[in-house]
Amino acid sequence: MMFLLLLLLIGFVAKNNSLIIAIVILIIIKLTPISVKAFPYLQSKGINLGVTVITIAVLVPIATGEIGFKHLFDALKTPVAWIALISGILVALLAKNGVQLLASDPQITAALVLGTVLSVAVFKGVAVGPLIGAGIAYVFIKLVDFIK
Repeated sequence: MMFLLLLLLIGFVAKNNSLIIAIVILIIIKLTPISVKAFPYLQSKGINLGVTVITIAVLVPIATGEIGFKHLFDALKTPVAWIALISGILVALLAKNGVQLLASDPQITAALVLGTVLSVAVFKGVAVGPLIGAGIAYVFIKLVDFIK
């Protein structure tokens, strides 16, 4: 609980509403009997739920008609769109490897979570960091293994 309160303080100092809301929700859950079921569920499904919410937010312009096939085809005529397309593919692959690394090496989770919290609190980062961070760590770990 002390760690959560410290993170809450960091959230207030950094004026990061997302971090504050997340920690307050976790503290409320922790103080209630639902924590027994809620924490394991959030731990196992939380990332997927978060990715789903982010995906919904990104797809809203398509659902509202603001972006259609014409926009997509026009965009693909530019080098910037191709860079974005390739970046999206690479990030998804990194995240996939990150999930595998987090599942196979739980001790790395603590360092990645701390790095993400610090980035969110201090640099106004976005808390998708553990997956991408784990994916990047996976690439470097494989590179080190290859060099050995």
